[in-house]
Amino acid sequence: MFNKLIQILKIHDLRNKILFVLGIFTIFRIMANIPIPGINAENLKDFFEQFQMFGLLNVFTGGALDNLSIVMLGLGPFITAVIIFQLLTMIFPQLERMYKEEGEAGKQRFNQYCRIATVPLAALQGYGMLTLLQKQNVIGVLSPIALLTSIFTIAAGALFLMWLGELISEKGIGNGVSLLIFAGIIADFPNNIRQMLVTWDPSRIPSYLLFFGMALIIIAGVVLINEGRRNIPVSYAKRVRGTKMYGGVSTYLPLNVNPAGVMPIIFALSILLFPSMIANFFTGAAGAVGNIAQIVSTFFENPWVYGSLYFLLVCLFTFFYTAVTFDPKSIATNLQKMGGFVPGIRPGTSTANFIQYILNRVLLIGALFLGTIAIMPQIVGNITGVMVFSFLIGGTALLIVVSVALETMRQINAQLQMREYEKF
Repeated sequence: MFNKLIQILKIHDLRNKILFVLGIFTIFRIMANIPIPGINAENLKDFFEQFQMFGLLNVFTGGALDNLSIVMLGLGPFITAVIIFQLLTMIFPQLERMYKEEGEAGKQRFNQYCRIATVPLAALQGYGMLTLLQKQNVIGVLSPIALLTSIFTIAAGALFLMWLGELISEKGIGNGVSLLIFAGIIADFPNNIRQMLVTWDPSRIPSYLLFFGMALIIIAGVVLINEGRRNIPVSYAKRVRGTKMYGGVSTYLPLNVNPAGVMPIIFALSILLFPSMIANFFTGAAGAVGNIAQIVSTFFENPWVYGSLYFLLVCLFTFFYTAVTFDPKSIATNLQKMGGFVPGIRPGTSTANFIQYILNRVLLIGALFLGTIAIMPQIVGNITGVMVFSFLIGGTALLIVVSVALETMRQINAQLQMREYEKF
């Protein structure tokens, strides 16, 4: 690994890309620590203790929400816009054709629609957040001009982060949005260390050892499942063109055990957080509305109900999201056009059905794995009584950290190998 680091530092282009990404991270962390004006620190602490669901959102912003910074929404509005448009591909065939069949130009148009939709979503989420903060006395009552200015500032911060993410994708290395979320999660690591040191109790050393032992096992399991593949053998028929013969080779089609990544967990979180947030807005209302809001809030605060629904929704969305993004018919058609076939299976529809059959069996393992990882923080926390280092023991944060780290390492290795081939 030391030799590889020396190689990276010696390659001018690769070194500049990594330094560019680190520079963007620095800008992101500076913005995450610039708070909006008029915050009551004590009320802010009470607010996050009362509404623990915002702790989940705070993971994606690297403490930007906890600090109520100008980028408190993080990349949430952009991610929500992408989710909405991917769901719309199931409803509107034209949008599906644009995303799947029009190549790079279609995907660029699709991404442009997502960027445009981010603007109203950021403004709406900013208004909802400010309204809730005013009701909880975290910030003072804002005049119409001050409210409009704050909404504009928060929305601009979300759009600026989206732009930084696209700059990383274009001029840096790796996926910009994923790397910014990764940076936000890792940025909270020193706070977790400080929290453990402040609350250190020698009598709880066995609990700490059990906690870190389970954390290592879970991280190893995440890497194993995330890198897991189900290989389908593919052979190519021999073809003669002129005086040359092509094909006649055997390879394989890899199917990921977890093809959906972290998107099912994000979908499930959005579904679970939405009714709780709406109920909290109307909890203090008089009459039937307030009673219904209190019932809904109490229902979702039950850990057994929340955990069961969370697990079930993650499993369902794993199948749903894979159905949106993975098309066995398209793969079978492309194989047939290139002269490829699965041994023992007829090309065309039979191959598509075979791929779908294998995919469903692999997805079952991936869905159960994702559901287990999603609820693992509560399980491990209840067993060990240790709730710090939450990203070490499961959930979206752990999957993002592992996935982004592995993908970035793969891209760096590819860059190094490409330059070795150039020398050769």
